[in-house]
Amino acid sequence: MIVATGFGAGLLPIAPGTAGSALALALGWLFASRISSSHMPSVVAAVGLLTSGLLISLAGIPVVARAEAAIGRKDPGPIVLDEIAGQFLASGIVPLFGYPSPRVAAGVWIASFLVFRLFDVWKPGPIRAWQNLPGGWGIMVDDVAAGILAAGMTSGFAAFVAVRPV
Repeated sequence: MIVATGFGAGLLPIAPGTAGSALALALGWLFASRISSSHMPSVVAAVGLLTSGLLISLAGIPVVARAEAAIGRKDPGPIVLDEIAGQFLASGIVPLFGYPSPRVAAGVWIASFLVFRLFDVWKPGPIRAWQNLPGGWGIMVDDVAAGILAAGMTSGFAAFVAVRPV
């Protein structure tokens, strides 16, 4: 239950999914900034975040299924491990670009958060149907898909504001 709730982030009474995503954003930025400067490109940081998102997704399926069964409701709000995985995927693209300043880099990190939250709530296309998959699959797959869509949107924004070679 501790892992499924994002070490308690999902227990906040208001917007637990947003809290889980914010936790992942902070952890992702901290990880990437330890690997390289916050506004310089880093394939290692990007691969680390993307791999973390995928591993959390796969390893988290039985974790969230068990938490869901214990709570007794389909995809309950306190379970935010899916938001953590999705946010890692959404922001995993950010370190691939070089930015003119740390401020611009921070804007792209925040954009990855906002776009992920939009897609996680909106659930466009088949994403809404995927949350009906059984057990932990339904909890995880829709957020992974939202994270992948958000990564695509974030990469477009990042490419627009990134440092361009002269």
